[in-house]
Amino acid sequence: MALAARLWRLLPFRRGAAPGSRLPAGTLGSRGHCGRCRFRGFEVPPWSWLPLLTSYTVGSVEEILEQADYLYESGETEKLYQLLTQYKESEDAELLWRLARASRDVAQLSRTSEEEKKLLVYEALEYAKRALEKNESSFASHKWYAICLSDVGDYEGIKAKIANAYIIKEHFEKAIELNPKDATSIHLMGIWCYTFAEMPWYQRRIAKMLFATPPSSTYEKALGYFHRAEQVDPNFYSKNLLLLGKTYLKLHNKKLAAFWLMKAKDYPAHTEEDKQIQTEAAQLLTSFSEKN
Repeated sequence: MALAARLWRLLPFRRGAAPGSRLPAGTLGSRGHCGRCRFRGFEVPPWSWLPLLTSYTVGSVEEILEQADYLYESGETEKLYQLLTQYKESEDAELLWRLARASRDVAQLSRTSEEEKKLLVYEALEYAKRALEKNESSFASHKWYAICLSDVGDYEGIKAKIANAYIIKEHFEKAIELNPKDATSIHLMGIWCYTFAEMPWYQRRIAKMLFATPPSSTYEKALGYFHRAEQVDPNFYSKNLLLLGKTYLKLHNKKLAAFWLMKAKDYPAHTEEDKQIQTEAAQLLTSFSEKN
């Protein structure tokens, strides 16, 4: 399996979203919402400005971001993209990384053609790159640049994928440094480590032929990141629980593997992905219990 596919088949999704489209809510560097939003200095329920969202009549960057975050939390992928592309020439990093995310989300819609998907993937990377150029202190810009850079690897061959892996790691690490409380960035760094720890021998051989020191990692490092993400935001994401269990299985610690897999199996299923994780966790529990 291609390196990029191996790495990003594990990308987390936001609650309420279709698989492959989003990261967990509240962890992406957005300003966050709790049912009511402040708009033009007044506290109003989100539904009262739905007509405004439809017409996209906006003023300040702050207002655009408020609208963008509401559309994102509502799962309005295409409306969000339509809103933000009107400001694609913006020099505001907060707007640009959201545009990168929106472009990527549209690319992953099932009705998006392969040709359109490729264009959107490269478009997303360009927006993320510009966001970084405008504000290198934005943890979300680093995170989304890393994610988008991984996506383009599907079109650029194995040598580019391996080379990009170093850059992806650096930007995830920078995102964590800038915001140590973002569980998603920490989780993604764990996925990076897990992916290269389980890389098959034939892929390692190819990597060594292309690079003197190809990317590598260990299950112990992956475990550290998954635990750290859990400490920052307990039970924030079912896949983090699942990967804790799977990593302990790799390390032959069945007792702790069972503990985390049970938590993943019992996690409330809010999305189709949560249901899939429940099924996988149950299968893994059954599999190694039968061997005992």
